[in-house]
Amino acid sequence: MGNFGRVFALVFRHPWVLCGVAATALLVGVLWGGNISAVYPIVEVSFRGESLHYWVDMKIEETRRDVARLEAELARTAETIAVGGTFPSQSPESALHRQLDHARTLLSRYQALQPWIKRWTPDDPFGTLLLVITALLVGTVLKSAALVLNLVLVSYLAQSVVYDLRQRFFRSALELDVNTLSNEGVADLMSRFTHDVQGVYGGVSILLGKLIREPLKMAACLVGAAVISWRLLLVSLLVVPPAAWAVRQLSRSIKRANRRAMEQMSILYGALEEAFRSIRAVKAFTMEPYERRRFREISRRYLQRGLKIAWYDALTNPLTEVLGIGIISLAMMAGAYLVLRQQTTLFGIPMAAQPISMPSLVLFYAFLVGAADPIRKLSDVFSGLQGAAAAADRIFGVIDRKPQVQQAAHAVVAPRHRQHIVFDHVGFGYSPDRPVLRDINLEIPFGQTLVILGPSGCGKSTLASLIPRFADPTEGEIRLDGVPLPNIRLRSLRRQIGVVTQEPLLFNDTVMNNIRYGSPGASEEQVVAAAVAAHAHRFITEELPHGYHTVVGPMGSLLSGGQRQRIALARAILRDPAILILDEATSQIDLESEQLIQRALEKFVAGRTTIIITHRLAALQTADRVLLLQDGQILAEGTHADLLPRCEAYRRLFSLQFDELRASA
Repeated sequence: MGNFGRVFALVFRHPWVLCGVAATALLVGVLWGGNISAVYPIVEVSFRGESLHYWVDMKIEETRRDVARLEAELARTAETIAVGGTFPSQSPESALHRQLDHARTLLSRYQALQPWIKRWTPDDPFGTLLLVITALLVGTVLKSAALVLNLVLVSYLAQSVVYDLRQRFFRSALELDVNTLSNEGVADLMSRFTHDVQGVYGGVSILLGKLIREPLKMAACLVGAAVISWRLLLVSLLVVPPAAWAVRQLSRSIKRANRRAMEQMSILYGALEEAFRSIRAVKAFTMEPYERRRFREISRRYLQRGLKIAWYDALTNPLTEVLGIGIISLAMMAGAYLVLRQQTTLFGIPMAAQPISMPSLVLFYAFLVGAADPIRKLSDVFSGLQGAAAAADRIFGVIDRKPQVQQAAHAVVAPRHRQHIVFDHVGFGYSPDRPVLRDINLEIPFGQTLVILGPSGCGKSTLASLIPRFADPTEGEIRLDGVPLPNIRLRSLRRQIGVVTQEPLLFNDTVMNNIRYGSPGASEEQVVAAAVAAHAHRFITEELPHGYHTVVGPMGSLLSGGQRQRIALARAILRDPAILILDEATSQIDLESEQLIQRALEKFVAGRTTIIITHRLAALQTADRVLLLQDGQILAEGTHADLLPRCEAYRRLFSLQFDELRASA
């Protein structure tokens, strides 16, 4: 089963629980067959008004007479052969030997049972019936207890497997590249993490539960039927091969249908995510009817996939039912022929050493009925397992995916940044026909504050994102203190970097823990000091109901954009990075607060390399150098004083910013 086999391998991490599942399933199977075997003493003994004492004595006497008769016939046959020569190849002598061996075996069994029966069973018919019924009740209670324990253990194992699988999936998802997650979105991952993992849980539960328990119950019944007449059992099972072929074909169709349904579920998750995340735009542009229509169409396609699966599921039930009825029908026809006509052969094929008795045939039928019930319960196993196999393929598709950003095998832990960051003929594109950066040659000395300017879409954020290796260049090389970035361990590299983006991401936690995120060992005093430096302390203590212990809501939804940015900035300041990247980090802050933050940054950026991406002129106050990007290339670089007279594009950009600033004043 491929990837589903890898899921099942996780079961073996809990060997003792697995042994418990196997033991309880075996007990259920044995007691299932044992309870059915109670039919024989009820029909053969109790309903005839006999006790087991009388029955075993009678059987011993009958078998002794059969042995004596067969020995006499065998002796006469041997004498005839000695006097008149050999019989043809179809000699009755071998048949007599088989019948005699069978009779002697039965005699030894009855003689072995006799002392046990006379010691432990009553010597009257009604008492015998009470004993059999009591044994049946006790067996049923034990079987039910074993079944309950089996179900609990199976659930524990399945939940444990899903727990392990979720941890592996989440760990692999976190290792995916930032660009991969940004481009593909999280809806598909969420669908795999929830819907598909639940499908795997169902498959593991079926595999450890019904697929072990029901075949054992069926095996117990088939063994009992084989003891009565294994040849008759083989005749009854002639319908199994074609039915198994049909089930195999149906299983393949079910797996394909489940895979397509899961893919459609991912699309459904994507539509939900987009609509809910963009709810302001939906309402502002009165697009509720459009979103409803879009969601209805996606849901309709998922409904079609679900109906196809339901159609296949519906076929499995009659298929298994026909299989069970076919087995019983063949057995009834063949068995009735043997018993009613007192035959031992069917179409010339030996079926038994001696004619089968009516009670034995009734017990044979009871065993087949007992085997048919597990077959019926296994009807939903095929669809469940195929659905789980399809889900496992999708889950391991993420687990097995290798991130594009890899560190070299000999990667080292880099000391704290002290020299320079070098871009050496760096190019980057999300696809070969869409270059974002082209031939970037840049050296940023340690301690320098570099401001990157340029129109939207020119590659400013992409350039900065290459430093913490959110993506790797498609051309050229980036070096930190002379060491190529792939040769530095990722965690070692990123520990030196603090990033604040235009859309700061906060967690549904307290302000304290959000600022401390990335620096879990920081004290409360250090957190407060970072908030003061980011000019966040005042609004935290004066405007938030519980100060630093206020929960900010999902994605920081209870705070304004400017408040979120200042908390994110405090988080970066607390980390004390050697490299600070501010990507439009003050875009949502009012001008007065921005001025305060700029003054704070003037002190904070000392002794660290700072890269500021902005459209705001205030950032130029802290800049040692300005870099102007256009169409993914460096158009100009230098100080503000150098660029203003010699670069027309920079002068035009500065004039526009200055006019906007003057108009807002």
